[in-house]
Amino acid sequence: MIDAQVLTFTLVAAALTLSPGPDTMLVVRNVLRGGRHDGVVTTFGIYSGLFFHAILSALGISIILMHSATAFHVVKIAGACYLVWLGVQSLRGAVRGAPPAGSADGPVATDAASSRQCFLEGLLCNVLNPKVAVFYLALLPQFIGPADPVLGKSLLLAGIHYAEGILWLVTLSFLLDRTRRFFLGSAVRRWLDALCGLVLVGLGARLAFERQ
Repeated sequence: MIDAQVLTFTLVAAALTLSPGPDTMLVVRNVLRGGRHDGVVTTFGIYSGLFFHAILSALGISIILMHSATAFHVVKIAGACYLVWLGVQSLRGAVRGAPPAGSADGPVATDAASSRQCFLEGLLCNVLNPKVAVFYLALLPQFIGPADPVLGKSLLLAGIHYAEGILWLVTLSFLLDRTRRFFLGSAVRRWLDALCGLVLVGLGARLAFERQ
């Protein structure tokens, strides 16, 4: 199943992966709050959502989003509201000046609840993005031949995108974590929380008001 189509998709998916967006901003926010562990768990949540979209695309369910204005609008508003909610949480943290979850001088405190929250935040950020569903529905069929098993090939392509995304955002998480000592300063941290919050709110607003 590894052919010229798969190699071409790998390049296209890599370009998409490196493009900054809500996923990247969410990982940045969570790394600055809880260290690389939170960033890595968030990353796995984000890219796990790709298999959800790949399955829907293979089953043809995602076509509803392309041809039903109502369905697309509902999912779009849900995704926009979620991004705005995440942004508001960051803005509240900036106003309160809440202390970071861990210290730069020791291991970051992690627990099952924190991991679940980060994973779920990442997963919902991806699953509730109608652009990803439409992208997969429009893109994947171009890389699936007539004789290829549709579901199997779709999952293979999603797996390639998953591996690229994990590699990129996990690397970003580790790089950010190395500079976290500087960002843990109260004033700097509040400014970054405010910046992340404004960006997430802006992305949510753009998604909500963007035409189909």
